[in-house]
Amino acid sequence: MPETTAHVTAAEISRIAGVTRATVSNWRRRHADFPHPSGGTDTSPLYDLGAVQAWLGSRGHTQVADPREELRTAVRFQASDPDRTTGRIGFVLTLARRSPDETAALADLTDAELVARAAEEVAGLLASLPGPVPASPTFSASDGPTLRAILRCVREEGGSAALAVLAERELEDSAATGVYGTPEPLTRLVTELLPARVARVLDPACGSGALLAAAAERGATTLLGQDSVPVQAQRTAVGLSLAAPRAEVTVRIGDSLRADAFDGLTADAVVCNPPYGDRDWGHDELAYDPRWAYGVPGRSESELAWVQHCLAHLAPGGRAVLILPPATASRPSGRRVRAELVRGGAVRAVVALPAGAAPPLHVGLQLWVLQRPEPGGPERKSVLFVDVAGSPGSGAGEQAAGSPRTGSSRAPIDWAGLTAQALAHWDAFTADPDGFAAEPGTARAVPVVDLLDDLVDLTPARQVRISRTDVDPAELSTRTETGRRELTAAARSLLDAADITGWTAPGGAAREWRTATASDLARGGALALLRTVPDTKGPEPEGAAPPSAAPVLTGADIARGTGPTGDPAELRSAAPAPVIAAGDVLVRAIAGGTGPMARVADETDAGALLGPQVHILRPDPTRLDSWFLAGFISSEENIAGASTGSTVLHVAPGRLRVPLLPLDEQRRYGEAFRHVHGLRARARQAARLAEETAALLTDGLTGGALLPAPALAGASADTEPA
Repeated sequence: MPETTAHVTAAEISRIAGVTRATVSNWRRRHADFPHPSGGTDTSPLYDLGAVQAWLGSRGHTQVADPREELRTAVRFQASDPDRTTGRIGFVLTLARRSPDETAALADLTDAELVARAAEEVAGLLASLPGPVPASPTFSASDGPTLRAILRCVREEGGSAALAVLAERELEDSAATGVYGTPEPLTRLVTELLPARVARVLDPACGSGALLAAAAERGATTLLGQDSVPVQAQRTAVGLSLAAPRAEVTVRIGDSLRADAFDGLTADAVVCNPPYGDRDWGHDELAYDPRWAYGVPGRSESELAWVQHCLAHLAPGGRAVLILPPATASRPSGRRVRAELVRGGAVRAVVALPAGAAPPLHVGLQLWVLQRPEPGGPERKSVLFVDVAGSPGSGAGEQAAGSPRTGSSRAPIDWAGLTAQALAHWDAFTADPDGFAAEPGTARAVPVVDLLDDLVDLTPARQVRISRTDVDPAELSTRTETGRRELTAAARSLLDAADITGWTAPGGAAREWRTATASDLARGGALALLRTVPDTKGPEPEGAAPPSAAPVLTGADIARGTGPTGDPAELRSAAPAPVIAAGDVLVRAIAGGTGPMARVADETDAGALLGPQVHILRPDPTRLDSWFLAGFISSEENIAGASTGSTVLHVAPGRLRVPLLPLDEQRRYGEAFRHVHGLRARARQAARLAEETAALLTDGLTGGALLPAPALAGASADTEPA
């Protein structure tokens, strides 16, 4: 078997071994046989991966890197080569089409045999990928470890995970900027805003193909995509062929605005998450393009160019949903085009999303629902505006749990509630636009004539704001008093929980203990590691068994401290999802955001199904205390040491470390961690009630529905400086 030439950093060694970076530094200083640097610099040395793995094996350290991290390491230090990446993507397709027994047989081959087999099988698939592609795969003997890492990743995580890592590596060395993925909950919301059954769906900026895959799940049979980044187009072509094997898939490479690969084609629906803020979108060369039926977009209005491009590809009556930045709705330079879009009946709805719903995470994006007018069709007299950005659980201004770290603090987004709210308003509006019942502050159907002012501002928050006439002073006063009483009770409960006595320091130095990884404890029978394996084979076949009625526990539920809120109809797994039992330790699979990373399942959680972004550590109660386990594994240092990835941090549960303590002592720590959990829950409740009460008071005072108490004016006068 040829020797690997991949190199790794000290940080990657820590992830491979499941230890902290400080431990790797100690190894380098204390062990003379630790591999010497074979590259890099004095401050950032690189080590031969094969030598590192051999040294770890000689010391009894089991490699615990998850398949994605192993593949990421294998490709990171090889020179970027688009032809080689294309061959690897083709290899993913061949593996995903194999049975588990066939892929297991490949794992027994030597590196040389695996390279030869991969080259032989991929050669027949290259012509089916968006070009230009090499005539034959450019694999060499040094590709053996990488192909083996791809094999493991596809077997354990699915083809989509391997494609994501391969594309990530190629994008790092390309000139592409602003390449963001569209989160799965948002793709579902986008496609559920389309008609119930659409056959042909186009995405002119398809990226990884997430929106088209969601459309396929809803029954689309013809999927059309285009992207200017070759690796993204190839990734989409392969990913869709795996996710929707029955669909007709056509993906092209190129800039859709400058070189439309589907010129003249019309689709039943268009979905798109286009690039934002692109001033070099082709304004000068496309000034007389026939797509600009509603006016030539300004140089700074690339988003309105994409809007009209999507409308041009719709059949009459067809619908499009675009994910756009909020400036598109209000920039002065786009006023005339917006006016024509509204006047012509092309804009049907604008939905404001909370910040953190999709990258860029600091911006609250919007969904624009468009429809191509039908000749002789009904006149559209109003536009629906929905603002779910400030709804409870939306995470407005807070970081979504499971999203990449941004350094800000955001609560998790309640996607189930947000989606249900947006769709309820949309369904009511489409059923009866003229009779739509407004929900002050959240949803309102605005007459077209009221929008055609000097600004033509289509910002939902501006259009759904509460009017003074919508507020009943007596009702608001009652709600405010109720909120005040609830806040007072929550504050007293928090004070009781904060009364911590008897917690003492251990002495002059912090206590130390021996630890073991969760993988080691699982091998010894002290606990079991469970997770839901996502189904990457495509949509459910016709006649499949109906989903379970049990709710699904999600990572957002753990972060929020709520019971299971996931929809079992959306749970797609390759095998039956594990059922949660009381005493299970539930760990979020994506690090970041606010709220706890782990908790102990109680009777409320028992019987729920495990969501795809949650791990279960099920302890043997005769050997491990549940709260002791949950407390130690959820520490920031422990989660950081067990997390892999560059943008999205995936928690590898087997790498979490647990102190080895007697059961009686575990229970002492467990009771302490249970108290800390209660303190956090009470603080979160008090903070929520304080925000809600403050908002009620502010709205009442500014809207004239509440009058300030005379005592407040006297207190202000008493505190004025002399």
